Amino acid sequence: MKKILFAGLVVLSCMANAQEVKKDEIAKEVVRVLDSINKVKVAEEKTKVKKEHWYDNIGIRGYVQVRYNGLLSSNDKVSCDQCDKSWGTTSTAIDAKSNNGLFIRRARIVFSGQVHPNVYVYIQPDFASSPSTGINNFAQIRDAYFDLSFDAKKEFRVRIGQSKVPFGFENLQSSQNRLTLDRNDGLNSAVANERDLGVFFYWAPSKIRDRFAMLVKDGYKGSGDYGVFAFGAYNGQTANKSEANRNLHVVTRVSYPFEVGSQIIEPGIQAYTGKWAFTNELSTGVTTPDKLYTIDQRVAASFILYPKPFGVQAEYNIGKGPRYDKLTNTVESSDLEGGYVTLNYKWDLPKHQYIYPFAKFQYYDGGKKFEKDARSYVVRDYELGIEWQPIKAFELVAEWVIADRTFEDSALPNNRQRGNLLRLQAQFNF
Repeated sequence: MKKILFAGLVVLSCMANAQEVKKDEIAKEVVRVLDSINKVKVAEEKTKVKKEHWYDNIGIRGYVQVRYNGLLSSNDKVSCDQCDKSWGTTSTAIDAKSNNGLFIRRARIVFSGQVHPNVYVYIQPDFASSPSTGINNFAQIRDAYFDLSFDAKKEFRVRIGQSKVPFGFENLQSSQNRLTLDRNDGLNSAVANERDLGVFFYWAPSKIRDRFAMLVKDGYKGSGDYGVFAFGAYNGQTANKSEANRNLHVVTRVSYPFEVGSQIIEPGIQAYTGKWAFTNELSTGVTTPDKLYTIDQRVAASFILYPKPFGVQAEYNIGKGPRYDKLTNTVESSDLEGGYVTLNYKWDLPKHQYIYPFAKFQYYDGGKKFEKDARSYVVRDYELGIEWQPIKAFELVAEWVIADRTFEDSALPNNRQRGNLLRLQAQFNF
């Protein structure tokens, strides 16, 4: 810029000394030179690149769920420890104290962002974790991972850290989006809290990744983006627990959302295999043939018709896994099966309000490896409910449950409980 200014002054000086140049021409030339200088300044400002910090790309969001399960309960001994510790009693003991009060089910904040063109980070703590002691609202990591992508469109990526295991549509579906208050026992018994520490490869075309995002953003109760194809390995002891043997679980999943006219249909299939290690899950006197390497494997099929406006969500899995046998007081790997079907409807109201009526039936016959003595279950539950979203930041769910649940361990070898209750949930999104 200095060179330009200097050259302009030289030119003006020469012109001033020339007798044939008039004063008004000199003034015009001065204006022209100054205008050129200003244009150079503007061009330089435009070419300056603003320095961007990684933390400029971090977003914060979250949600809180408050529940009440104490209305119209016909039998407080009907419960689901894996589902909701405020439902029914706090344990399977006959004299357990009822816990049907107001309860913070989840209080989560998500920190996420693209901190590098090829690195995406996601950290989600939960401030409402509830151990079996009855003392609530502990902070605990749910997700802590990063995605490393290998191409500009981020169609190929590897996820490293603690995250959801790609097994089952409803398992992958966020509790923030799911209609029913709890996941089904059949597939959710595969992975407690749906998460584990592992490495997973995901692939999906960019067009389908956009479709996955739309199905969540536009209120169709999608599962999120877990790829069209997934493959990975994880510890197999569930989230926030150390590996207890030298055997990693291996999982794979294929799922594709097809457009059929105005509808979107997503069929899927998934499977995993590994060996379960018992740490402190067995009561005194309960034995197992192989404490560190009990067979744990499943295969599941999924079918999703997104609610446009009528929807169907159905999944079923079969396999083998640890299960308590009350006849021998032992835990062995045995056959299991179970699944569910959910019917739902998306009713769009003025001013971006939504109402979702839904009905669900679930069945499960198998064990839960992460509960005491790999507790044996036979579940037949019916759920009728409705979700109302008057504004984006608030949702209200009412759900009537007709439950028939048998859950047996060494403390309660004969324990079939049946009952009905009304469950309520208020959810705040931010």
